[in-house]
Amino acid sequence: QVQLVESGGGLVQAGGSLRLSCAASGRTFSSYAIAWFRQSPGKERAFVARIGGGVGRTYYTDSVKGRFTISRDNVKNTAYLQMTGLKPEDTAVYYCAASSGVMIYSDRSYDSWGQGTQVTVSS
Repeated sequence: QVQLVESGGGLVQAGGSLRLSCAASGRTFSSYAIAWFRQSPGKERAFVARIGGGVGRTYYTDSVKGRFTISRDNVKNTAYLQMTGLKPEDTAVYYCAASSGVMIYSDRSYDSWGQGTQVTVSS
């Protein structure tokens, strides 16, 4: 397993941008797929984006396509979520997670989680 720590959340106006970071410990970071999930009050945790290990194929939920970009730097053991065109409905706690499996969208596929970082988008 890897240990994950998120940062970069905050308060931003609608239309603004934020970049979240997910710093990982461990020498096998590059072999893990990294995903971002988010959870709003009263809602279940939901998939946002994923980047694979190796060639780093990416996947996004439909509501963030064209606005969010997931990336990773395997030298720095860090993954990122660049968020642009933020909307109030993007307000949530954002979690990064690591998986050595192939299931993309289910949070049950991920066995390491960070503590979360709050993103609040004001209208």
